[in-house]
Amino acid sequence: MASDFNPNRLSFEEGLDRIRQAAGGDLGTKGRVLTSRDDSAIRARDSLAVDNVPAGFVKWQLPVYLSAPSQLFVTVAEPGAKARAHSHDEGDGIRFIAGGSIIFEGTELVPGDWMFIPGGTHYDFEVGPNGAIMCYCYSCCCA
Repeated sequence: MASDFNPNRLSFEEGLDRIRQAAGGDLGTKGRVLTSRDDSAIRARDSLAVDNVPAGFVKWQLPVYLSAPSQLFVTVAEPGAKARAHSHDEGDGIRFIAGGSIIFEGTELVPGDWMFIPGGTHYDFEVGPNGAIMCYCYSCCCA
């Protein structure tokens, strides 16, 4: 925990370097969705811990980044709702689970979990038994 909190300590490029180093150069996201529950993301988490935070905070950098400017969205979904296979062809996206859960490839993602979706990658998921609230950021317009 840093006593002299400075959110501008690293440049954007230095942040990308941290991700590349933690991932050993590549987390294998080309053409596949990566979630916070994947082994490679779990291994990268410890090396991406951030000590430059005010007292009372715990923070870590995610092992992914978006390839272009992005737009933000919030979705509320009913229990059991299904998002059929689709892709976001204009660019990458990241989805955060804020409440409830979703099931992706047999893994339940719960509040605090996330999934990174490379542009053009097809994926689907089902909403868990208590519904879901999701925040997401895509390098496309999903309106």
